[in-house]
Amino acid sequence: MGGPVAECIQVAGFPMVVFDINADAQAPFIERGARAADSAAAVARLSDVVYTALPTQEAVEKTALGSGGILDGIGKGGIYVDISTGGPDLIRRIAARFRERDAWAVDAPVSIGQPGAAPGVHEIMIGADREVFERLMPVLKAYGDQIIHAGPVGNGCICKLVHQLIGAGCSQAIAEGLSLGVKAGVDVKVLWEAVRRGLVGRMVMMHDHIPTSVFSGKYQPTVFTLTLLRKDVGIANELGRKLGVPLLVGNIAEQVITHSINRGWGNGSGYVVTYRLQEEAAGVSLRASGVDPAKAKKYISTHPD
Repeated sequence: MGGPVAECIQVAGFPMVVFDINADAQAPFIERGARAADSAAAVARLSDVVYTALPTQEAVEKTALGSGGILDGIGKGGIYVDISTGGPDLIRRIAARFRERDAWAVDAPVSIGQPGAAPGVHEIMIGADREVFERLMPVLKAYGDQIIHAGPVGNGCICKLVHQLIGAGCSQAIAEGLSLGVKAGVDVKVLWEAVRRGLVGRMVMMHDHIPTSVFSGKYQPTVFTLTLLRKDVGIANELGRKLGVPLLVGNIAEQVITHSINRGWGNGSGYVVTYRLQEEAAGVSLRASGVDPAKAKKYISTHPD
Protein backbone atom coordinates (compact mmCIF):
# COMPACT_ATOMS: atom_id res chain seq x y z
CA MET A 1 0.00 0.00 0.00
CA GLY A 2 2.97 2.31 0.44
CA GLY A 3 3.43 2.96 -3.26
CA PRO A 4 -0.16 4.04 -4.05
CA VAL A 5 -0.37 6.18 -0.90
CA ALA A 6 2.95 7.91 -1.62
CA GLU A 7 1.95 8.48 -5.23
CA CYS A 8 -1.31 10.17 -4.21
CA ILE A 9 0.53 12.41 -1.75
CA GLN A 10 3.13 13.39 -4.33
CA VAL A 11 0.53 14.04 -7.04
CA ALA A 12 -1.31 16.29 -4.58
CA GLY A 13 1.74 18.56 -4.61
CA PHE A 14 3.48 17.79 -1.32
CA PRO A 15 7.29 17.92 -1.56
CA MET A 16 8.63 14.46 -0.83
CA VAL A 17 11.71 12.72 0.54
CA VAL A 18 11.92 8.97 0.01
CA PHE A 19 13.93 6.03 1.26
CA ASP A 20 13.53 2.30 0.64
CA ILE A 21 15.91 -0.63 0.99
CA ASN A 22 14.82 -1.49 -2.56
CA ALA A 23 16.17 1.29 -4.78
CA ASP A 24 13.75 0.39 -7.56
CA ALA A 25 10.82 1.29 -5.32
CA GLN A 26 12.19 4.83 -4.94
CA ALA A 27 12.89 5.42 -8.61
CA PRO A 28 9.43 6.54 -9.85
CA PHE A 29 9.15 9.11 -7.06
CA ILE A 30 12.62 10.49 -7.66
CA GLU A 31 11.85 10.78 -11.37
CA ARG A 32 8.83 12.93 -10.44
CA GLY A 33 10.95 15.24 -8.29
CA ALA A 34 11.25 13.56 -4.88
CA ARG A 35 14.52 13.86 -3.00
CA ALA A 36 16.33 10.61 -2.17
CA ALA A 37 17.58 9.92 1.37
CA ASP A 38 19.99 7.27 2.57
CA SER A 39 18.16 6.23 5.75
CA ALA A 40 14.90 6.51 7.62
CA ALA A 41 16.58 8.97 9.99
CA ALA A 42 17.51 11.19 7.04
CA VAL A 43 13.92 11.19 5.83
CA ALA A 44 12.79 12.29 9.28
CA ARG A 45 15.37 15.09 9.48
CA LEU A 46 14.16 16.50 6.17
CA SER A 47 10.40 16.09 6.72
CA ASP A 48 7.53 17.40 8.83
CA VAL A 49 5.54 14.19 8.38
CA VAL A 50 7.05 10.71 7.90
CA TYR A 51 5.12 7.72 6.56
CA THR A 52 5.98 4.02 6.66
CA ALA A 53 4.23 1.04 5.06
CA LEU A 54 5.95 -2.17 6.10
CA PRO A 55 5.07 -5.89 5.96
CA THR A 56 5.81 -6.92 9.58
CA GLN A 57 5.73 -5.51 13.09
CA GLU A 58 9.44 -6.27 13.43
CA ALA A 59 10.17 -4.07 10.42
CA VAL A 60 8.05 -1.25 11.86
CA GLU A 61 9.85 -1.37 15.19
CA LYS A 62 13.30 -1.43 13.59
CA THR A 63 12.48 1.41 11.20
CA ALA A 64 10.92 3.57 13.90
CA LEU A 65 13.21 2.92 16.87
CA GLY A 66 16.34 1.19 15.58
CA SER A 67 19.72 2.70 14.80
CA GLY A 68 19.35 5.06 11.87
CA GLY A 69 15.60 4.93 12.31
CA ILE A 70 12.96 7.63 12.32
CA LEU A 71 13.34 8.46 16.00
CA ASP A 72 17.00 9.34 15.40
CA GLY A 73 16.03 12.05 12.92
CA ILE A 74 12.59 13.30 13.97
CA GLY A 75 12.40 16.95 14.97
CA LYS A 76 10.28 18.70 17.56
CA GLY A 77 6.65 18.67 16.46
CA GLY A 78 7.30 16.08 13.77
CA ILE A 79 4.68 13.41 13.07
CA TYR A 80 5.36 9.78 12.22
CA VAL A 81 2.46 7.94 10.54
CA ASP A 82 2.56 4.16 10.19
CA ILE A 83 0.00 2.74 7.76
CA SER A 84 1.03 -0.88 8.29
CA THR A 85 -1.36 -3.34 9.91
CA GLY A 86 -0.07 -4.28 13.33
CA GLY A 87 -1.06 -4.56 16.96
CA PRO A 88 -1.94 -1.59 19.16
CA ASP A 89 0.75 -2.28 21.77
CA LEU A 90 3.64 -1.65 19.41
CA ILE A 91 2.46 1.72 18.07
CA ARG A 92 1.60 2.86 21.59
CA ARG A 93 5.10 1.98 22.74
CA ILE A 94 6.58 3.78 19.75
CA ALA A 95 4.35 6.79 20.42
CA ALA A 96 5.60 7.02 24.01
CA ARG A 97 9.20 7.16 22.80
CA PHE A 98 8.37 9.85 20.26
CA ARG A 99 6.63 12.00 22.89
CA GLU A 100 9.94 12.06 24.78
CA ARG A 101 11.28 13.96 21.76
CA ASP A 102 8.23 16.26 21.58
CA ALA A 103 7.20 14.43 18.42
CA TRP A 104 4.20 12.26 17.59
CA ALA A 105 3.68 8.72 16.30
CA VAL A 106 0.24 7.59 15.10
CA ASP A 107 -1.33 4.56 13.42
CA ALA A 108 -3.33 4.99 10.23
CA PRO A 109 -3.93 1.65 8.46
CA VAL A 110 -5.83 1.78 5.19
CA SER A 111 -8.38 -0.15 3.15
CA ILE A 112 -9.84 0.11 -0.33
CA GLY A 113 -13.16 1.34 1.06
CA GLN A 114 -16.71 0.56 0.02
CA PRO A 115 -17.51 -1.94 -2.76
CA GLY A 116 -18.01 -0.26 -6.13
CA ALA A 117 -15.63 2.60 -5.34
CA ALA A 118 -12.99 3.57 -7.86
CA PRO A 119 -9.70 1.64 -7.57
CA GLY A 120 -7.24 2.97 -5.03
CA VAL A 121 -6.97 3.78 -1.36
CA HIS A 122 -10.12 5.13 0.28
CA GLU A 123 -10.58 4.27 3.96
CA ILE A 124 -8.13 5.50 6.59
CA MET A 125 -8.53 4.44 10.22
CA ILE A 126 -6.35 6.74 12.28
CA GLY A 127 -5.44 6.54 15.94
CA ALA A 128 -4.19 9.93 17.09
CA ASP A 129 -4.83 12.87 19.38
CA ARG A 130 -7.40 15.20 17.84
CA GLU A 131 -4.76 17.95 17.43
CA VAL A 132 -2.49 15.66 15.41
CA PHE A 133 -5.41 14.30 13.41
CA GLU A 134 -6.40 17.82 12.36
CA ARG A 135 -2.82 18.69 11.42
CA LEU A 136 -2.62 15.62 9.21
CA MET A 137 -5.95 16.18 7.48
CA PRO A 138 -4.56 17.90 4.33
CA VAL A 139 -2.26 14.93 3.74
CA LEU A 140 -4.92 12.34 4.60
CA LYS A 141 -7.28 13.90 2.06
CA ALA A 142 -4.65 13.41 -0.63
CA TYR A 143 -5.20 9.65 -0.59
CA GLY A 144 -8.39 8.92 1.37
CA ASP A 145 -12.03 9.94 1.14
CA GLN A 146 -13.33 7.85 4.07
CA ILE A 147 -11.26 9.14 6.96
CA ILE A 148 -12.16 7.76 10.37
CA HIS A 149 -10.73 9.25 13.56
CA ALA A 150 -10.73 6.07 15.65
CA GLY A 151 -9.63 7.73 18.88
CA PRO A 152 -6.24 7.63 20.61
CA VAL A 153 -3.10 5.96 19.30
CA GLY A 154 -3.59 2.22 18.74
CA ASN A 155 -7.29 2.42 17.95
CA GLY A 156 -6.66 2.60 14.22
CA CYS A 157 -4.82 -0.72 14.41
CA ILE A 158 -7.68 -2.27 16.36
CA CYS A 159 -10.21 -1.12 13.74
CA LYS A 160 -8.11 -2.63 10.94
CA LEU A 161 -7.60 -5.92 12.81
CA VAL A 162 -11.34 -6.23 13.37
CA HIS A 163 -11.89 -5.48 9.67
CA GLN A 164 -9.44 -8.23 8.66
CA LEU A 165 -10.77 -10.74 11.18
CA ILE A 166 -14.38 -10.31 10.03
CA GLY A 167 -13.33 -10.46 6.40
CA ALA A 168 -11.40 -13.71 6.85
CA GLY A 169 -14.28 -15.28 8.77
CA CYS A 170 -16.84 -14.23 6.17
CA SER A 171 -14.66 -15.55 3.36
CA GLN A 172 -14.45 -18.97 5.01
CA ALA A 173 -18.21 -19.01 5.58
CA ILE A 174 -18.80 -18.18 1.89
CA ALA A 175 -16.47 -20.99 0.82
CA GLU A 176 -18.34 -23.48 2.99
CA GLY A 177 -21.77 -22.27 1.87
CA LEU A 178 -20.96 -22.39 -1.84
CA SER A 179 -19.44 -25.86 -1.59
CA LEU A 180 -22.51 -27.11 0.30
CA GLY A 181 -24.90 -25.69 -2.28
CA VAL A 182 -22.95 -27.09 -5.24
CA LYS A 183 -22.78 -30.53 -3.64
CA ALA A 184 -26.53 -30.34 -3.08
CA GLY A 185 -27.02 -29.77 -6.80
CA VAL A 186 -27.38 -26.00 -7.32
CA ASP A 187 -25.37 -24.11 -9.96
CA VAL A 188 -22.65 -22.04 -8.30
CA LYS A 189 -23.63 -18.81 -10.11
CA VAL A 190 -27.22 -19.21 -8.95
CA LEU A 191 -26.00 -19.68 -5.38
CA TRP A 192 -23.79 -16.64 -5.69
CA GLU A 193 -26.64 -14.44 -6.84
CA ALA A 194 -28.96 -15.78 -4.11
CA VAL A 195 -26.43 -14.78 -1.46
CA ARG A 196 -25.07 -11.62 -3.08
CA ARG A 197 -28.45 -9.98 -3.64
CA GLY A 198 -29.81 -10.61 -0.17
CA LEU A 199 -29.16 -9.28 3.30
CA VAL A 200 -26.10 -11.46 3.82
CA GLY A 201 -24.57 -10.07 0.64
CA ARG A 202 -24.84 -6.57 2.03
CA MET A 203 -23.54 -7.65 5.43
CA VAL A 204 -20.34 -9.19 4.11
CA MET A 205 -19.93 -6.64 1.31
CA MET A 206 -19.38 -9.09 -1.54
CA HIS A 207 -16.72 -8.11 -4.04
CA ASP A 208 -15.41 -9.33 -7.36
CA HIS A 209 -12.88 -11.87 -6.12
CA ILE A 210 -15.43 -14.69 -6.17
CA PRO A 211 -16.26 -14.48 -9.90
CA THR A 212 -12.77 -13.37 -10.95
CA SER A 213 -10.87 -16.09 -9.10
CA VAL A 214 -13.06 -18.83 -7.64
CA PHE A 215 -15.45 -19.31 -10.57
CA SER A 216 -12.60 -19.28 -13.09
CA GLY A 217 -10.12 -21.26 -11.01
CA LYS A 218 -7.48 -18.66 -11.86
CA TYR A 219 -6.28 -17.29 -8.55
CA GLN A 220 -4.56 -14.20 -9.86
CA PRO A 221 -1.48 -12.76 -8.11
CA THR A 222 -2.28 -9.81 -5.88
CA VAL A 223 -0.37 -7.23 -3.89
CA PHE A 224 -2.28 -8.39 -0.81
CA THR A 225 -1.10 -11.93 -0.33
CA LEU A 226 -2.27 -14.77 1.87
CA THR A 227 0.94 -14.38 3.87
CA LEU A 228 -0.02 -10.82 4.76
CA LEU A 229 -3.57 -11.88 5.66
CA ARG A 230 -2.23 -14.55 8.01
CA LYS A 231 -0.13 -11.89 9.71
CA ASP A 232 -3.18 -9.65 10.18
CA VAL A 233 -5.53 -12.38 11.38
CA GLY A 234 -2.81 -13.80 13.63
CA ILE A 235 -2.34 -10.43 15.34
CA ALA A 236 -6.12 -10.14 15.78
CA ASN A 237 -6.30 -13.60 17.38
CA GLU A 238 -3.35 -12.75 19.60
CA LEU A 239 -5.19 -9.62 20.76
CA GLY A 240 -8.25 -11.76 21.48
CA ARG A 241 -6.22 -14.09 23.69
CA LYS A 242 -4.68 -11.15 25.51
CA LEU A 243 -8.10 -9.64 26.23
CA GLY A 244 -9.80 -12.95 26.99
CA VAL A 245 -12.11 -12.78 23.97
CA PRO A 246 -12.89 -16.16 22.35
CA LEU A 247 -12.50 -15.95 18.57
CA LEU A 248 -13.64 -19.36 17.36
CA VAL A 249 -14.17 -18.41 13.72
CA GLY A 250 -11.08 -16.22 13.71
CA ASN A 251 -8.88 -19.10 14.85
CA ILE A 252 -10.41 -21.46 12.30
CA ALA A 253 -9.83 -18.87 9.56
CA GLU A 254 -6.18 -18.56 10.62
CA GLN A 255 -5.75 -22.33 10.48
CA VAL A 256 -7.26 -22.48 6.99
CA ILE A 257 -4.96 -19.67 5.84
CA THR A 258 -1.92 -21.39 7.39
CA HIS A 259 -2.83 -24.68 5.71
CA SER A 260 -3.06 -22.88 2.37
CA ILE A 261 0.33 -21.23 2.88
CA ASN A 262 1.81 -24.65 3.67
CA ARG A 263 0.49 -25.78 0.28
CA GLY A 264 2.68 -23.12 -1.32
CA TRP A 265 -0.06 -20.55 -2.02
CA GLY A 266 1.16 -17.82 0.31
CA ASN A 267 2.56 -15.28 -2.10
CA GLY A 268 1.57 -16.23 -5.63
CA SER A 269 -2.22 -16.05 -5.50
CA GLY A 270 -5.07 -13.93 -4.21
CA TYR A 271 -6.30 -14.66 -0.72
CA VAL A 272 -9.44 -16.52 -1.87
CA VAL A 273 -7.14 -19.33 -2.98
CA THR A 274 -8.19 -20.84 0.38
CA TYR A 275 -11.40 -21.88 -1.42
CA ARG A 276 -9.36 -24.63 -3.08
CA LEU A 277 -9.03 -26.35 0.30
CA GLN A 278 -12.79 -26.26 0.77
CA GLU A 279 -13.38 -27.65 -2.72
CA GLU A 280 -11.01 -30.53 -2.02
CA ALA A 281 -12.55 -31.25 1.37
CA ALA A 282 -16.11 -31.19 -0.01
CA GLY A 283 -15.25 -33.05 -3.19
CA VAL A 284 -16.80 -30.39 -5.45
CA SER A 285 -15.70 -27.81 -8.00
CA LEU A 286 -16.80 -24.19 -7.79
CA ARG A 287 -15.94 -23.52 -11.43
CA ALA A 288 -18.59 -21.76 -13.48
CA SER A 289 -18.81 -21.89 -17.25
CA GLY A 290 -18.50 -18.72 -19.25
CA VAL A 291 -16.73 -16.69 -16.55
CA ASP A 292 -13.67 -14.81 -17.80
CA PRO A 293 -11.70 -13.01 -15.03
CA ALA A 294 -11.12 -10.10 -17.38
CA LYS A 295 -14.87 -9.70 -17.86
CA ALA A 296 -15.96 -10.37 -14.30
CA LYS A 297 -16.73 -6.73 -13.51
CA LYS A 298 -19.10 -6.69 -16.48
CA TYR A 299 -20.73 -9.84 -15.14
CA ILE A 300 -21.26 -8.19 -11.77
CA SER A 301 -22.62 -4.98 -13.26
CA THR A 302 -25.32 -6.90 -15.15
CA HIS A 303 -26.61 -8.37 -11.88
CA PRO A 304 -27.40 -5.25 -9.80
CA ASP A 305 -28.79 -5.48 -6.29
